[in-house]
Amino acid sequence: MASGGSTSFSNSNSNKILVSEKKSWKNFFSYLGPGFLVSIAYIDPGNFETDLQSGAQYKYELLWIILVASCAALVIQSLAANLGVVTGKHLAEHCRAEYSKVPNFMLWVVAEIAVVALIGTAFALNMLFNIPVWIGVLLTGFSTLILLALQKYGIRKLEFLIAFLVLTIAVCFLIELHYSKPDPKEVLYGLFVPQLKGNGATGLAISLLGAMVMPHNLFLHSALVLSRKIPRSVTGIKEACRYYMIESGLALTVAFLINVSVISVSGAVCNASDLSPEDQASCEDLDLNKASIFILLAFLCLPQNVVGKWSSKLFAIALLASGQSSTITGTYAGQYVMQGFLNLTIRPWLRNFLTRCLAIIPSLIVALIGGSAGAGKLIIIASMVLSFELPFALVPLLKFTCSKTKMGSHANSLLISSVTWIIGGLIMGINIYYLVSSFIKLILHGHMKLVAVVFLGILGFSGIAIYLAAIGYLVFRKNRESSTLASSNSQTAETLPREDIVNMHT
Repeated sequence: MASGGSTSFSNSNSNKILVSEKKSWKNFFSYLGPGFLVSIAYIDPGNFETDLQSGAQYKYELLWIILVASCAALVIQSLAANLGVVTGKHLAEHCRAEYSKVPNFMLWVVAEIAVVALIGTAFALNMLFNIPVWIGVLLTGFSTLILLALQKYGIRKLEFLIAFLVLTIAVCFLIELHYSKPDPKEVLYGLFVPQLKGNGATGLAISLLGAMVMPHNLFLHSALVLSRKIPRSVTGIKEACRYYMIESGLALTVAFLINVSVISVSGAVCNASDLSPEDQASCEDLDLNKASIFILLAFLCLPQNVVGKWSSKLFAIALLASGQSSTITGTYAGQYVMQGFLNLTIRPWLRNFLTRCLAIIPSLIVALIGGSAGAGKLIIIASMVLSFELPFALVPLLKFTCSKTKMGSHANSLLISSVTWIIGGLIMGINIYYLVSSFIKLILHGHMKLVAVVFLGILGFSGIAIYLAAIGYLVFRKNRESSTLASSNSQTAETLPREDIVNMHT
């Protein structure tokens, strides 16, 4: 283990994917890839869980949340890509350079927590092969490390693998959508007419929104764009930013359609007029553990239920692809988080092993104690934790991309800055509202003794105050006036040794 500053690598840029200096639409294919790795966070098992519940309880009424969240995600992910393209450094490295040791360490801890997620694959293995969830957790961790060995063959191979998994998920749910036959008019109405009806709709809408924008994605996207060696001219940088936005839009559109399909299938099945009382009861508390049963309901009218059995397998295959790809990208993000915040260079296999161990231990404990039901709850808890962690990645990103010191002439314009801060402010405001309101509801309706209520109230509100103070510190703290990071008119980004990019062969 050594400091990143003291480690040198010869000709590290030769490992990057070269982009032609000649301006051409064909250059777009050189940029194709990072968006699909990033899009996995928008179709992970946590999204499936909230999508299933949304469709089961409110049919198509919350589809507009997915549309709004996807548009916001495109803007935010584009900013992350721009930061890496313009400066030649990813978000974690900027945080290390910007903040003092204590805030930097706290941000690193929060970022590491954000890369812990793998229960969804365990559910899929249980559905496909009846493997106990706790064994599935272990298998997922090991299989992730094996698949990440693809790194030595180059980032391009890993990008193709993830793109294949994303398309697998899309095909599975499009087939499900075809057989469940939701009403197209109702689906379109739900997409474009905002509505929040019924008890719990607001909380579920917040869960949908929180599950869409993940903090580790911002670190990952800003780092993945460094795998391309782009022309460092103003025109070359602008072209790279534009193509990355188009590429992200393409990948996020696929993710958007998958989420819409999951909600639509769930809404069509669980709101059918001929459901039995038992099936209705299953739909009221739908989760990944019951999803294989729920999917079968869509095909009860078909001869011998043959297609219904395959539908269960289709859902499990989609979940397997989603869970496996999300753990790959999560572990991959962990590499950049550790290297960026701590400025440490550790062998990639060791870094991946440590990151996966951090994920396996809590998931394994929950799966052993609570079984599949406990593991299902862990997915919801993980999604909530990620949504509350988002400000600690989003606020630095917004401030850095608005900074002329870091971004030079490519800094966000006043209009873009205003729009992005409004989007970021709304997301953070919704999360804070949900946190405070949920805690108050727990205090008032938790049926606890007075002493426990007082103790929990003091502890909880103190934690909320610290949380708000930490966000306020990031928002109102002034950026440093000078920066040693690469700017658009320098060649620093071309010459700095990049330990984390050396393995990104073409």
